Amino acid sequence: MAALIPKRTVRAIHLRGGIVNIDSHHAATYVVARLAGFSHHDAEIVAHASEYVDDATNDGMIQFDNSASYHRICSAHRMLDYRNVESVRSARVWVPFHFLPGNGGLPEGQDPPGGLVDKLICRKDSPIARAMIRTAITERNKPYGLHRLGIAAHVYTDTWAHQGFTGTIHPVNVASDLVNEKGEPDLAMSERIQRYFLSKTVPLGHGCVLGQPDRPYLIWGYKNGRGETIHRNNPKDYVEAFEALYVAFRRYLLGNADAAVGGIPEPDRTVIEAMIRTFSDPSEHVRHKQWLHVIAQGGFSFGKAELTYIGKGEGSWKHQALGTVKETDDEDDVFPYRPEFLHSNWKLFHDALKVHQFHVVHELLPRFGICTA
Repeated sequence: MAALIPKRTVRAIHLRGGIVNIDSHHAATYVVARLAGFSHHDAEIVAHASEYVDDATNDGMIQFDNSASYHRICSAHRMLDYRNVESVRSARVWVPFHFLPGNGGLPEGQDPPGGLVDKLICRKDSPIARAMIRTAITERNKPYGLHRLGIAAHVYTDTWAHQGFTGTIHPVNVASDLVNEKGEPDLAMSERIQRYFLSKTVPLGHGCVLGQPDRPYLIWGYKNGRGETIHRNNPKDYVEAFEALYVAFRRYLLGNADAAVGGIPEPDRTVIEAMIRTFSDPSEHVRHKQWLHVIAQGGFSFGKAELTYIGKGEGSWKHQALGTVKETDDEDDVFPYRPEFLHSNWKLFHDALKVHQFHVVHELLPRFGICTA
């Protein structure tokens, strides 16, 4: 498959991971964490880690000026990065961080019909997803516990947004006949998709429908690679995802992965649902600012709060840890070492990233009979 597309052609197109929901992974995750009982400080870490999953696009060795070193991995590729056509490498990113396999929604020891691809297709709130959250809760006392929870929160809510797609290159991801909330052909989106020549050549994740699953306000539909008609109600799915995330956060704080807890209290739940449905600008950044404004104005029961997010550049976690404002590192870069690096949010995030990837790929998925990457 990779041989079909020259690397220089694919690298000429730069998109931020195809992800268009910083409003959900950052702002809404912060809100849910605060409502669950996290302090502003801890909720900021959880929410930042959740969103940073989409921004951690660099990997490799970090070299310091005192001969120390640190190896980090990436949790996202640019949507049309040439690495996406390298199936093994992409699977180590998209499978554990964005398209968690769902095993057909079945528990351990059971297999869905249709072979491995049916095990790999992402399913909302699957037993695999719940097991992933359970581990983040039971291992919460690590130095990177909050960072790992944020990563798990990203993956968990993505099981609602990315349901029906797989993080591997497979024809099941091919989508056609897009329709809007009225069931009418969405010609504008169809034409836009046709401009991205990779959609059917490299059917990875939900690339064939671009950012439709990641826009919380959309009601839409499509025909999948098997010819099945799929109806998607994003607002309903996102509310459901945040309700489940609230339960996970409450259990984390209680230190009990099985604790009986209720859902998001009113009137906060109503506010969240209204924001999901009415903040409908196509730009993730506009929607994000709208969320931040409501948070700053005290729109939720936890009161007013100032929340910001800097993924790259001055003030970012990476800048604080390494002193660099560069978005992409060069192989021969050498960074000044400071003892504070060991406790920096950037380092703890990457520690958690590696632990999460290892757990999902080498421990969790094999329990369900899934071997990938």
